[in-house]
Amino acid sequence: MRIDEIRYSIQHVRKRKLRSWLTIISILIGIAAIFALVSFGIGIWNYVNLLAEESGKDKLFIQGKSVGAPGTDENFFISKDEVDFVSKIKGVDEIVGMYFSAGEIEFDDVKKYYYLVGIEPDKIDFIEEAFVNSIFKGRQLKEGDLNKAVLGYNYQFDDKIFENGIKLGDKININSNPFEIIGFFDEVGNPQDDSNAYITSEAFEQLYPGKKDEFGFVMLSSQNGVVPSELAERIEERLRKFKDQDEGKEDFFVQTFEDAVATFTTIINVILGVLILIASISTLVAFVNIMNTMYTAIVERTKEIGIMKAVGAKNNDILFIFMFESGFLGLIGGIAGIIVGYIVASIGGATAAANGFALLKPEFPISLTVGCLLFAFFVGAAAGYFPARRASKLKPVDALRYE
Repeated sequence: MRIDEIRYSIQHVRKRKLRSWLTIISILIGIAAIFALVSFGIGIWNYVNLLAEESGKDKLFIQGKSVGAPGTDENFFISKDEVDFVSKIKGVDEIVGMYFSAGEIEFDDVKKYYYLVGIEPDKIDFIEEAFVNSIFKGRQLKEGDLNKAVLGYNYQFDDKIFENGIKLGDKININSNPFEIIGFFDEVGNPQDDSNAYITSEAFEQLYPGKKDEFGFVMLSSQNGVVPSELAERIEERLRKFKDQDEGKEDFFVQTFEDAVATFTTIINVILGVLILIASISTLVAFVNIMNTMYTAIVERTKEIGIMKAVGAKNNDILFIFMFESGFLGLIGGIAGIIVGYIVASIGGATAAANGFALLKPEFPISLTVGCLLFAFFVGAAAGYFPARRASKLKPVDALRYE
């Protein structure tokens, strides 16, 4: 019965503890790396999908083809006239232009430089929906808030941006002008967005009179029933003619939110794919190590194989014994690898969150655990196939004579 063969295999694994553990460790490393990396990939993928679902796939944005982030290249912007023109294109629902610029933020006599965002108070709801972010503490900006600001999530905490965290009601200087803090946005999950400072468009124009009506970023939504990708093409064609620019030489681009998410996902998948490929090298080493271990085991147990065949064991029985033994080693390595991978990923996620990258949060679905266990078992079993096949082909007489 197979149960006896399984017991026999496990007994030999336990009997050769040092060799077994060395083999297990080799596959542990590969499985741990794969488990940890894939858990981060799943976490990021789910985050992006949730962002797309909550924001809505009807969102598009227009931006100048700058050499850096919005607001860092003053030669590229979307003008108010262009925003007004786009707003009249068939299929466009809501649209809002947002100011972006690097600003000097001073608190407790310490100056830092982060992005300053100018937003229209009457478009707050649309902006929050588009960026899937809302007020965490305090209140949002409203008309007439010329000396008030809302800060990103990280400003609240000690040693995140300033030595001392900022509180509601505190005063900061933006470009040497005093502003009262009235609110904090919820956490986005990356340090850049969580360190932005937000003021009204009117206040921004007072700080940067030369940038009036020059938006670094334009967000819009499509009307019900309108395909965002088709609307993006229509806007690009009409705006190109409006600006009298040749096709392919536009100083702007129009992108759907879905395209932006797809680009981000593709980049993440490529990075993870490369990392997993590197981690798979460890698995290949484990494959070779298990194969070598099983060949050695066969040499040591040649006489035992002869005795088993002499008392009636068939080739399939011998094949099963050695393949199960190698698969069992792979399974134990897989279990240990999952435990180590979980610990590593959890520590990595906590470290990333502590440094402002909350979006780098690993997730551990049951399918990942089961998949890694099956993978580890089959890697072990596959590595043991050729040694097991060789053992099953041994002739009883030759095996019994082996010394």
